[in-house]
Amino acid sequence: MEDKPAAVPDNTAVRTALWRALHVAIDSPPVFEDEVGLRLAAPEDDWRNRPDMSPFTRPFRTSIVARARFIEDLVTEQVACGVGQYVILGAGLDTFAQRRPELASRMLVFEIDQPGPQAWKRQRLVDLGLGVPSFLRLVPVDFEAGDAWWKRLLASGFDSRRPAVVASTGVSMYLTRDAIVATLKQVATLAPGSTFAMSFLLPIGLADPEVRPGMERAVAGARASGTPMISFFLPTEMLALARDAGFREVRHVSAAMLAERYFAGRKDGLRPPNNAEELLVATT
Repeated sequence: MEDKPAAVPDNTAVRTALWRALHVAIDSPPVFEDEVGLRLAAPEDDWRNRPDMSPFTRPFRTSIVARARFIEDLVTEQVACGVGQYVILGAGLDTFAQRRPELASRMLVFEIDQPGPQAWKRQRLVDLGLGVPSFLRLVPVDFEAGDAWWKRLLASGFDSRRPAVVASTGVSMYLTRDAIVATLKQVATLAPGSTFAMSFLLPIGLADPEVRPGMERAVAGARASGTPMISFFLPTEMLALARDAGFREVRHVSAAMLAERYFAGRKDGLRPPNNAEELLVATT
């Protein structure tokens, strides 16, 4: 009998939640505020002394909060335009529904994740008294067993005839090129007016020199843990894949654009690193 997915959150999801909380604690003013993820993760009291919370990881923390702020601003814009569905692929410890109920309650929010970690998260939400509101649909998908996320999404109440925002951050680098193309083609079939935002990693050799050793260390660590980073793309390659998949409009949102939008004028020098993790935004 095959083992079921472990009922614990993924290490990457926990690290992301802790980085977001650390950002609120030590980067003033914060670009993105999320302390709910810290409550979900419930780390040891000395979590800020973890090696992955050290000053060395500051650029990567900044990249995480930059992409989170961009995605949430995008969702806010789309809700104002009447879009009423939001799908989070590989949701991990995302806390949009808990932090922004005034916005989330105007939509149906679908969180797609592996069954074990998602069951763990559901229980944590209950234990913390947050619960699972009616507008939040937790969609378990066993990717390793070949589950089709699209069928699971439809079965959870998603209406393919209505536009949606679909977000996938911190996921593509762990997927094969074929899997990424399949996801792009599936999302490109959504109703006109839908938007897909996906982060992707550029080849490490293009990264800012000061963050390149950290990226190499992250890649080595991911490989050692059994979840290797296998996909890296130039922005032109990612845009071409999205066009070929059938999206009407595609654009690249660079780290430099995020830095100008969210970090200009800061006295602490905080900014996301160039040519590391950047964003594709595509519309149907």
